[in-house]
Amino acid sequence: MVENRAVPVLGFAAYSGTGKTTLLLKLLPLLQARGQRVGMVKHAHRTFEIDHTGKDSYALGKSGVQQIIVGSRSRWALICEHEDRGEPSLDGLIAELRIEQLDLVLVEGFKRNSFPKIELHRPSLGHPLLYPDDENIVAIAYDGELAEPAPIAQLNINAPSAIADFVTAFSGQHHG
Repeated sequence: MVENRAVPVLGFAAYSGTGKTTLLLKLLPLLQARGQRVGMVKHAHRTFEIDHTGKDSYALGKSGVQQIIVGSRSRWALICEHEDRGEPSLDGLIAELRIEQLDLVLVEGFKRNSFPKIELHRPSLGHPLLYPDDENIVAIAYDGELAEPAPIAQLNINAPSAIADFVTAFSGQHHG
């Protein structure tokens, strides 16, 4: 369960290949244009790198340090190395954000955690709906037709502006 936060937390949950990242790449600029300061937490299922072989920061990060900050004029990143502790907790990752500088936290993944989510669904992929088995799903964004109508908000997955409207309204209703 995601603890009560000073800012709303809203997830995007779906099976792999449904288009979560694609939608978020369209949605985030729309939210920014509406004045929303958005933080993001993305779950990674395997080891990932944010730098590349051949870069000094990559070599320094592989040297055995526990933490490294890489900074430039327009961005900085903190990389923390640790032993395998199993899957990270959503609350633990959110705690690392500078929450006081945000209006909203969007989450990609963590579909089995208990917090408000928009389910992304493409019936053509043949996956079952996560809703109604997940009572935390507040809306379904889909293309095609649902086998059964749902008594929650229904959005067009191919209409990012309408989804941005929903997210903005959600944020306003759930802001600390």
